[in-house]
Amino acid sequence: MTLAKNQSALEIVSFDPATGEEVGRVRKTTPEEVRAAVEKARNAFEIWKRTPFAERARIVMRARQALLSQLDSVALLISREMGKPVAEALLADITPALDLMQFFARRSSKILKPKRRGIGILSLLGRSSKITYKPMGVVGIISPWNYPLSIPLGEATMALMAGNTVVLKPSELTPLVGEKIGEIFEAAGLPKNVLQVVSGDGETGAALVAAGVNKIMFTGSVATGKAVAKSAADTLTPAVLELGGKDPMIVFADANLEAAADAAVWGAFTNAGQACSSVERLYVEESAADRFTRMIVERASKLKVGVGADPDSDVGAMSSLRQKQIVEDHVAAFADAGAEILTGGNDTGLEGLFYPPTVIAKAKNEMRPMREETFGPTLPVATFKTESEAAELANDTEFGLTASVWTKDIAKGRRIAGKILAGTVTVNEVLYTHGLAQTPWGGFKNSGYGRTHGEEGLKELVAVQHIHVNPITLLPDIWWFKYSPNAIDTFREMARKFASGSLPRIAMFLPAMFKRILELRREK
Repeated sequence: MTLAKNQSALEIVSFDPATGEEVGRVRKTTPEEVRAAVEKARNAFEIWKRTPFAERARIVMRARQALLSQLDSVALLISREMGKPVAEALLADITPALDLMQFFARRSSKILKPKRRGIGILSLLGRSSKITYKPMGVVGIISPWNYPLSIPLGEATMALMAGNTVVLKPSELTPLVGEKIGEIFEAAGLPKNVLQVVSGDGETGAALVAAGVNKIMFTGSVATGKAVAKSAADTLTPAVLELGGKDPMIVFADANLEAAADAAVWGAFTNAGQACSSVERLYVEESAADRFTRMIVERASKLKVGVGADPDSDVGAMSSLRQKQIVEDHVAAFADAGAEILTGGNDTGLEGLFYPPTVIAKAKNEMRPMREETFGPTLPVATFKTESEAAELANDTEFGLTASVWTKDIAKGRRIAGKILAGTVTVNEVLYTHGLAQTPWGGFKNSGYGRTHGEEGLKELVAVQHIHVNPITLLPDIWWFKYSPNAIDTFREMARKFASGSLPRIAMFLPAMFKRILELRREK
């Protein structure tokens, strides 16, 4: 049975990681065709950028309806290509995409509406500043396999609503889901070449970055993200990089331990742990550690591992043999370092790329698997004694995507959250905030830079323009030529008084300003 995504020079063959069965195949896009697609997108941009927000929104909402009309078949396709349960395809891929589509269809015009910007005392002289937002051009999206619909469809929707055209390169592990995104926009009447899908592997992605698009949206590993950034630098192409995490969950003894245990198990094992915001490090206050660990072991042991199409499956297959081998390596490394494997960590008895939910006690930050991203169904448990130690342990990582704090003392929860270096920190919640279209998504440190989602994410996809107007041209600006000893005196007073931000001190500058204006007028 083949358990990898095989591909020839001309096509990519997609296999179900749970069964090894072929799901389908797509033609591989050559680098030359990628460059041609970008050029077509650039030409289409000249028309699309002038399309009113209302028309863009209508098309997005029609695409949303096209997705809704195929809800079950798309969920099954996601499950078969990626391995996740159908329930999670509906919950974590399709539902967030549908919500994001309606949100940005309705809100983009308001978010990107031109806005006046205050300029202090100069506004009293009749001057004004306005900020406008212009579409960037062609946006290249290189998307991952773990959320093959929600991530690229969300980013494509935002790019289109901002007035850009899109060239999407889906993961070679989930090419059919990527093709489906193109199909739903085609069904919605999106003009030709405004969104194109180029299928392929790393060579295809590299060709897209090198083609000189106007923005890159990349989600993937740190190593590939660095390669993308290096290539993008050759053409000064700005990029948003979302590069994964080693996300901590901190549980204090005063937390609702029942709720926290449910959250920890879901946060670690949903999508078979293959989420960049999965709980990969669990820190429990020492006085509650034994009890809490028993609670999560009990819950993890009850999860059913199975084929994603089975409605009773809780944890599906790993996406690839390589990913399963990383998990096996990390679990073995934990055991070798003195940690204790409490449940899981062995063969499930199922044929295919399955790995059981694995709870690991006596973990310590110096152990290698506590420092490297696992991206699999493991939940290592460590302990702490004080608030400061908890924050220090959470921050002891090269990543900084998400984190969570669990306590009934909300003031303490907010306090600890503010000390953690992560793009999103939740109190008494875990992992799900990627599904919030309204809030920004992204991280610190090696988790990447830039943001998707929310107002911040939409503004990543536009160029900011400042328009400044001076309607009064009768008087010269005091900083114009010709310079003189009086000019130097004026500029000295300008530095001391005008730049103070204090109205009384600015008023004290006015005599020097008028003296300089008279000097310039005499020069005429």
